[in-house]
Amino acid sequence: MSNGKNNPLYSLISIEDFKALLGIDDREDKASRFCLLTATFSIEQYCKRRFIKKKHTDYHTYTGDNIFALREYPLRKIISVSSKRLTPNQSFAGNEYAVLPEFYRVVPDFGCNEDLPFSLVLQIPKGYSANRVVFKVCYLAGYDIGKVPGTPCGVPSDLEAACMELAAWNMNRYRGRRIGMTGSIRGGGKDGEHFELSMPENVKALLEPYRRRVI
Repeated sequence: MSNGKNNPLYSLISIEDFKALLGIDDREDKASRFCLLTATFSIEQYCKRRFIKKKHTDYHTYTGDNIFALREYPLRKIISVSSKRLTPNQSFAGNEYAVLPEFYRVVPDFGCNEDLPFSLVLQIPKGYSANRVVFKVCYLAGYDIGKVPGTPCGVPSDLEAACMELAAWNMNRYRGRRIGMTGSIRGGGKDGEHFELSMPENVKALLEPYRRRVI
């Protein structure tokens, strides 16, 4: 997430591809990085989810159902599952106990490359009362940056296109000194032309399949 030139940039596309496609040279390197970072965060906020692969931790209170929906997807790896008992006032009590892999599974299978939520299915031991146990799930979810688009775990092509277009839209606004401005563009453009007030509609259309879904 650093802006250093030798550090990975938190972006759905590489800065090299962005600059090459738009014909940007190193004089606008800092602006390019800022636009890509801003575009990626804006996309994640709009879709209400995280796309770049990272570690997540979910907490699920056992209510009698043994299926827990994981917040982020696509799922790449279950790191650990553990349980901890709750007191009647809903505070943690006692030790945290690891749940062995043979006592849980994921749905759909890890081999599924569809962009949809995953769930953890647990074998609940006898004696676990509803609202008295919390399960902690640590896992990896998201897309690998830098892999060929469309390949397993790589960022989908339309998601990359959305990031590219949104970052380019931001770059044009910065270049035209249109930050925080609306209305007609006079001089270089025709009267009546204007920048869209928020995320462009074509970007929203590309992102629609990736907005958070509940199943």
